Amino acid sequence: MTNMMLPIIAGKDVKQLDESYIQFSGISSIDLMENAGRSFVTWYEKQSFSSRKHIYVFVGPGNNGGDGLVIARLLQNDCRSIILVCMEVLEKCSADFVYNFHRLPIEVNVIGYANWTQEIEENSVIIDAVFGVGINRPLASRYMYLIQKLNHVGGVKIAVDIPSGLPADYSKNSIAFQADYTATFQFPKLSLLFPEHAREVGELAVIDIGISEESVCRFSKQRFFLRGIDIKAYHKHFHKFSHKGDFGKVLLIGGTIGKTGAINLAGYAALRTGSGLVTLAPQISDPYQFQTIVPELMIFGGKDDLNLRGFDSVAIGPGMGIDVDIDWFVRILDEVDKPVVLDADGINLLARYPKLLDYLPKNSIITPHLKEFERLVGKSKDHLERIQMASDFAIHHQVIIILKGAHTLIAMPDGRQIFNSSGNQYMATAGSGDVLTGMIASFLGQSYTPENAAICGVYHHGLAGEIASQTKYRGMIASDIINAIPKTFVQLDII
Repeated sequence: MTNMMLPIIAGKDVKQLDESYIQFSGISSIDLMENAGRSFVTWYEKQSFSSRKHIYVFVGPGNNGGDGLVIARLLQNDCRSIILVCMEVLEKCSADFVYNFHRLPIEVNVIGYANWTQEIEENSVIIDAVFGVGINRPLASRYMYLIQKLNHVGGVKIAVDIPSGLPADYSKNSIAFQADYTATFQFPKLSLLFPEHAREVGELAVIDIGISEESVCRFSKQRFFLRGIDIKAYHKHFHKFSHKGDFGKVLLIGGTIGKTGAINLAGYAALRTGSGLVTLAPQISDPYQFQTIVPELMIFGGKDDLNLRGFDSVAIGPGMGIDVDIDWFVRILDEVDKPVVLDADGINLLARYPKLLDYLPKNSIITPHLKEFERLVGKSKDHLERIQMASDFAIHHQVIIILKGAHTLIAMPDGRQIFNSSGNQYMATAGSGDVLTGMIASFLGQSYTPENAAICGVYHHGLAGEIASQTKYRGMIASDIINAIPKTFVQLDII
């Protein structure tokens, strides 16, 4: 099913992709550049800043600059002032650049960089079309000076395809354009998903320019971008004769003194995701004194009485603490005859006692945030190395790693890497990860495969955060995410 997702290909392969598509489709490179410019402008006109009159377009000598020329031409009209700053003389520019340069209307104010002295007005839009995905070295001094200047002026800043100075597949090694928006063509470039590039990328938009996904798939390197249009294919569908047993019996183990909210949130999230029965096993001396946040949650008795065979899915860790009997933990893992979900202190115990990995059922799902991942797998110099470490760990131990954060990574045991598109910064709140644990456990309990449970859980979790934040913004809390879960099914047309 992964072929339904959008592949993420290497920057070095983009030129070959373009050439392949041009040959396959019969269109010209000029037509493809026109498609890119038109698609950008269609996106631009839908944005809140589109009415701003002064637009500065900075173009380099290559095809990214050519895209900028098309954009300048199409944005020009009587109520807009387009200032086009060319970084090189025509003799040093690509053939497609030169062709589109001669198509510019006379109303566009064209200035050579050497002659540009104008101050950029505060209420302006700045479009960076200087360098595309081909750059793999630090910027030359004149370009570095330009980017430094643009990074210090006001206005709305937009990068075309990728911020100039940012490599497509690696962490930046010098200064790069700091965009408020990056409108990238056809698929996200890998480096746009790195947390260390948040300041450069801004808000990411992936714009379809007409290249078929089949063409992109030919260059796939086992990396994919998960979108809302992909999700429906990964879901089960239930009929009117389905009963609560069909929707799964979920057990959540965790919740020590002072951390009982974590397991409560996970259990509530499992219910809102569709579980038929959800039982909590709090790790306190008298579990029956545990207060659930909703009456539909059930309580399991003493921890020595756990019978795991009666549950369709088991999640371990939220609020559990690490001061536990390791023999008991081994027995839990040993008795489960199906993949489990491990989060929070369940992960911390794996990090402290690596031998526990030998007892982990194949295709279990581990959901670390960055610090938990570091404890479990080790430190990394940047996100690219972290991604590879997650993938290597998933392959070696035959588990699914969900590395939480912006563009959450799902590393599969077969080497595939899936990056999520849903979610936002307002989800960085206590308990958000516990909600995800409950959602994934719920899908597992509904007899989803571990792969599908991970994919659906991650996407719905991010989408619920987006929906809840529309009214809560910075004040959003984890229970707001839970309350928005049912709306995600409606929005995705999943019943």
